[in-house]
Formats: sequence, C-alpha cells, structure tokens
Amino acid sequence: MKKQEAEKLIQSLRKQIEKHNELYHTQDRPEISDFEFDKLFQELLDLEEKYPEFKSENSPTQKVGGHVLDFFEKAEHEMPMHSLQNTYSAEEIIEFEKKIQRQLNSDQPIEFYCSPKYDGVAIELIYKNGKLTEAITRGDGKVGENVFNNIKTIADVPHNLKGKNIPPRMDIRGEVLIYKSEFLRINQFQEDQGQNTFANPRNAAAGTIRQLDSRVVRSRNLKMFCYSLGFSEQFDPPSQESFEKVILDFGLPVMPLSKGPQLEKNKLSFLCHGASEVIEYYKSIEELRQDLDFEIDGIVVKVNSFSIQKSLGYIARSPRWAFAAKFTPQQAETKVTNIQIQVGRTGALTPVAIMEPVSVGGVTITNATLHNQDEIDRKDIRIGDVVKVHRAGDVIPEIIEVVKKHRAPKSKPFKIPEHCPVCGEKAEQLQDEVVKRCINSLCPAVMKEALKHFVSRNAMNIDKLGSRLIEVFYENSLILKFSDIYKLQFDDVIKLERQGEKSVSNLLKSIEESKNTELHRFIYALGIRFVGEQTARTLAQAYKSPQNFLSATYDQLIELPDIGPKVADSVAKVLQHDNFKNEIHNLLKLGVHPKEIKDLSSTQSSQLKDVSFVVTGTLPIPRNEVKDLIRAAGGTVSSSVSKKTSVLVAGENAGSKLEKAEKLEVEVWSWEDLQNKLNGSKNS
Repeated sequence: MKKQEAEKLIQSLRKQIEKHNELYHTQDRPEISDFEFDKLFQELLDLEEKYPEFKSENSPTQKVGGHVLDFFEKAEHEMPMHSLQNTYSAEEIIEFEKKIQRQLNSDQPIEFYCSPKYDGVAIELIYKNGKLTEAITRGDGKVGENVFNNIKTIADVPHNLKGKNIPPRMDIRGEVLIYKSEFLRINQFQEDQGQNTFANPRNAAAGTIRQLDSRVVRSRNLKMFCYSLGFSEQFDPPSQESFEKVILDFGLPVMPLSKGPQLEKNKLSFLCHGASEVIEYYKSIEELRQDLDFEIDGIVVKVNSFSIQKSLGYIARSPRWAFAAKFTPQQAETKVTNIQIQVGRTGALTPVAIMEPVSVGGVTITNATLHNQDEIDRKDIRIGDVVKVHRAGDVIPEIIEVVKKHRAPKSKPFKIPEHCPVCGEKAEQLQDEVVKRCINSLCPAVMKEALKHFVSRNAMNIDKLGSRLIEVFYENSLILKFSDIYKLQFDDVIKLERQGEKSVSNLLKSIEESKNTELHRFIYALGIRFVGEQTARTLAQAYKSPQNFLSATYDQLIELPDIGPKVADSVAKVLQHDNFKNEIHNLLKLGVHPKEIKDLSSTQSSQLKDVSFVVTGTLPIPRNEVKDLIRAAGGTVSSSVSKKTSVLVAGENAGSKLEKAEKLEVEVWSWEDLQNKLNGSKNS
C-alpha cells in the first residue's frame, strides 16, 4: 500500500470508529456488533503501527470512546478509566504471558486473576469515609457523567460500607448490568407502551443509567459487580484476590472466587497459573455462558499481583497487565420465508420474521421479532432475503443484517399493513409512537391476550385458569370477553377434552374466589393501556369503588399523583366506550365485588414510615392484603430480600427468604409482631 493510500484509509477508519464509539457509548444504539467494531479497531492499530508517521494523539486508539452528555453534571475521574486490549485467539493469550515474562525477565508462569467480562456499563463508585458520595460513568476515560441518584437505586450498591478499617477514600469500579430475564420484561413493557425496544441487555442498562427519572431506574432492577480499584487513600491491598475479598467484606458486590480445581456454581472468578490455565478457564466460561442470567462477551485476565501491575504500567488507553479474551460471536445465515403480523394485548401490530430453521448457540431459531416499521426500514429486511442472525443477549433471536448479494432482483420492501390482520379494522399510529395499533377493543387477538392478563396472578388471580385454558375456551367460544369467565357452567366445561370432574370443580371454585378481590387488582386486570399495578393502586385509592371509577374524567385524573397526561388520556378515552363500561357493569352483576379502599392514612400513615418490608410464608390473611396494610401504614414492600430490607414478615413455611433474611441479619417479624406495630403497641 502506498503511503497516500494508507493515510486515506487511516483517516477513514478513524471516522468510522469515532462514529461507532458515539453510537455505542453515548447514544446507546450500536449499529454493528462488538466483533465487527474490534476488527475495525485492530485494522487501525495495525496501520498506525506500520505507518507511525500518521499516528495522532487524537486517534481513537489513543483514548477511550464516548462523550459526556450535557444534561448530566460532569465529574472528573481522579485516575483515568482505561479500556482493555482485546483478543479472540488462544495464541494471543500465550503471547500476552510471554510479553509479561520478558518484561519481568522471568520464565515462571504468571498468576492471573480471571473473571467473566460483563457486557454492561462501567461505573466508578466514590466512597469517602465509607459513604457513597458520587457515581461516575466512564465517559471519555477522564471525565464522565455523575449518575449518583440513579446508582443509589441499585439494591446491590451499599450507601454506607460496613466493617472495620474503611479507608478515607476509595474509588471502586465495576459494571452495571440488566439480567436477561429482566431485559425480556423491560422490552415487553416498552413494546406495550409503544416505545422503542432495547437491542440487548447492555443497551438497556446504558439507557437506564442515563434516565432523568430515578423512579424508572428503580423499576428496572439493575445489578452491579465490582472488580477494580481506582484512586484510594490508606488502602493498599497486595493483589486482585485480596482486594475483592476486602471489598466483599465491606458489603460491595463482587463475583465470588472458586477455590477448587473446577469452577463452582455461581462462583465464576478463578486464579490461573499460566496461559494454559487461562485458556482452560476461557473454554469453561464459554460453555457456561448460555446458562447465565447476565450477559458476558468473554473473560477478563489480570495479573494478580498489584506490585507487578504497577511495574508493568500502561500504554495509551490500556493497561499492560490486563486484557479481554472475547468470545467469537455465534451467528448463522438463514432465509426469511415470510413476515407475519402479530397483534398483542394492547393492539400493537408487531412484524415477525419467519425463517428457515437454523441453530445458533445450540438453540434452533425459526422466527425473530422485527419490532416496527422503522426497524424494518433501517435494516431493509424483505421476504426472501438471506440474513445473518444471532441471539441478542444470548436470549432473543435477532436479525443482524441482510446478505444483499443473495437478494432476488424483484424483491420488494415490506410495509406493515394499514389494517389489523385479525379483525380488519384500520390500524392507527399515535403521535410519538413507533408502532401501529389495532384500536378495536373487541378484536379477537386483542381480547385473547387481554383475557390472559385479566386472570393473571397480579390481576384477578384465577390460578386454575391459565393461558392454555384461555386458548381452549376462546377457540370453543366459551370465553370471548371478561364477563364470560363468570358465566362458565360445569356442563359446558366437562364436555371439553382433558377436563375431569375434579379439575372443573377446582376451576369453578377458583373463579368464584376471585370475585372478592381488591379494587386496584380489578382496575389493573381490565388491561387499560399505561395502567400498571402502581397506577391502578393510585386510581383505586382516589375513586374507592368501581362505580366512582367509571365516572372519572380527564380533568380529575390529571390532578392525581403520578398520573400524567398520557395515562389520564388513555383512561379517560377507554371510559368513554360504552362497550367497556357495559362490560364492567356485567362483571359487577355477575358477583364481582372489588373491595373499597379504606383510607387509613389519618390513623396509621406514619407507623411504618421509611421501613422496607418483604412478606413471605402462609399468613392468616392473603399476602396481598398484608402488603396493603403495610403500605397504608407508610411502609414500602418489595418482592425479594436484600441488604436494604428492614423487616421480613414471615408466616409458616417461610422458606428461602427467611434463610436469606437471617443470613443478612434482617429483622424478622411474626404476624403478631406486625399487628402489634400497626396497633401502636410498644411490644413490637
């Protein structure tokens, strides 16, 4: 290559990498995979090495990618947050150890501390005298965004460290993650709300960290693993192993170290002696990758000794004593045979690519959601195309790109139809939304999904009437709307296949028991768009009865706490539909009697203020009622025990939550203890 050509290519690569850095680090919407980015980056590194006259301190090879967003306060890292060198081959792992041995003038195997490479968002936690005072994103490595209020909502992150000998200052670095199971829940919620879905868990975590509303952050159940030390005062551990042990004792979340010859369950860090053991560790983690509930894209390998780390030092943007061995992405090519439109509970028309079966990471993929028209247009996906697919976050089948060289000459762009494919009604795309919706509340597709929601655990809680039975009853025209559930007769159900007398009796008993529900559960069960469990509770508290709720107006709704214009408009519009109101009246006539919400605030609102509860085990009244009593008395209730839990209310057969509470030294109350506290007894 001529020098002029090399210079032109170097400039082109720098522009491409800067663009992808901006998309990945700042805008949280990457357009290429990490593997493709790393190939571009390595190509630039090789060219700059071959043509040193074109090196520049402004090159992306000399700095960490990313910029600081203007709407967050800027914060400077006391010590730069570097990036790691990447490799995809065993040979480079061996060469890495040889380089260190040459620098140390030694032929002894190097002791490496190895951990999974979390695919999340790097954060620096700053503790002063044991108190969390700042939380800073990586940014450009020197200056990041102070996202302190958002990080404080993460249950894993202690606001105050525990134990003895806590340093005056300690900057702890780690990765914020969203677990795969939570990622699926968030994307479903985003889709229901008409918003863009996240491409992968890392994308979701980054978007969440940059939320301006910390309540949204709290709702997304972020997790964190800590793994390195930045600036510190009077804190000098000798090794990575001892560092992680000490901060674990302080209460910080780390990935535990396996002590045995093999990796232990849920203990995925490992001490390796020499490159050969690192390679074995790499293979072991890659095999476990699919079974983990968090996303990883390789392993991180660090020299264990801090004194050796210090002697090896840094090069430009990376340490000489650590690197990331990344997994080769698992992809495959297949053909899109059709694009079908699915209609969800909220009427969202979702395009789904139907593909020739192909195996990716041991899982056979036959379809992948295309989300919306914007996504289809951006990737230009057409029926008949050959496409590359992978599993986003090792979970969701996703089309990465079209292999256009295989495209048929007469192929046509795909457009989502203007009418609902199920009922034929015209679909609408509301302002500021990216999806089209069927707005026919009686559309069979909408109603079938709405029925599944209506009977779900947090709604009417008809536990014997699951999704499969809803499908059967709907196909046999026994349940076509909510009120039909309460019209079911023994003789109608017993005629169906696989229905015995005992199961039918249990089903009808479950339906009968659901009639005596709480008003907030009833409102939530109706499936009104944007009305989640907390909003339903707000509405129930405000209107006290179904009759009052039916008369709610937009002007009234907008005055309620936590009810914004979008929610108020959605509720007001659905209450204007005669079919909807008639259905509620029919439910009430059939014996559904949602309990009025009693206002206990005047007598008990401060009894449990600032106390966080978890309720478990069998209690004299349903657990949801116990939770309501706690909330009415000013307490908060969560579903899982953590270091932030104040009290566990434990009934009979409390199980694992009681064990965890005792381990974390969380206070445990009996049902009698709670009653005494609610009644103001000094014995509590």
